[in-house]
Amino acid sequence: MHTGSCLCGAIEFEVSGELNAPDGCHCDACRKSTGHFLVSTDVKKDDLKISGEENISWFQSSEKVRRGFCLMCGSTLFFDAIFKDWTGVAMGAFDKPTNTKMDKHIFTAEKGDYYDIADGLPQNEH
Repeated sequence: MHTGSCLCGAIEFEVSGELNAPDGCHCDACRKSTGHFLVSTDVKKDDLKISGEENISWFQSSEKVRRGFCLMCGSTLFFDAIFKDWTGVAMGAFDKPTNTKMDKHIFTAEKGDYYDIADGLPQNEH
């Protein structure tokens, strides 16, 4: 099991089982909502238990996706693919150790012009 929380602790979560390898999403929406790029892991909705749900603010960023933030401290926590059986959980919100390593970068065609991706991981433009 893996645990995590927002910065202020108003929202805590548990994920049963091992975490999938996270990816780094460089799309405009992820960069604007986090201030850089979002590294997250996809978790089956049935494996994710959240406490403090009343403190989550959901922003509907598209027809298919909503993003979950803490109302109190603003932490980016969730990328909820509404019509899928998984939710992306921000890696920075997990307690250590996560025992994972990033396996790829996505939407690199939209990455910021102020940084380079030089870690040798696969880069998908979309």
